[in-house]
Amino acid sequence: MPHWLVKSEPNTYGYADLERDGRTVWDGVRNNAAALHLKAMAVGDEVFFYHSQEGLAVVGIARVSRPAFPDASDPSGRFVAVELEPLRPLKRPVTLAKMKAEPALAEMAMLRQSRLSVSPVTEGQWSAILKMAGG
Repeated sequence: MPHWLVKSEPNTYGYADLERDGRTVWDGVRNNAAALHLKAMAVGDEVFFYHSQEGLAVVGIARVSRPAFPDASDPSGRFVAVELEPLRPLKRPVTLAKMKAEPALAEMAMLRQSRLSVSPVTEGQWSAILKMAGG
């Protein structure tokens, strides 16, 4: 099963907001590479939720509950959105500094293309972050 990472500024929409809401439409992505990742997501895929700007850490796990569909916030009709639902917060947030220091994550897309808001996560990277988070 593919794994992913999405970024959000916690003061705009954090993991606690996702837990409160029970699900959300992940829209507003306008980077072509990130949009391709959204299009590749399937129902059931698990997603790390990363707090950007403030906190700088993976804080929770979500799941894709609806695959790519037209993004209603895009007047051009070119971009897509997905729907996410929360699974669980991580026992311990995994900070950006810890991820950068972990050799198993050296090739992680998010670390190599830091401006990408949606990126793939390999099985090995997924396992490494879960271990760093305490299981």
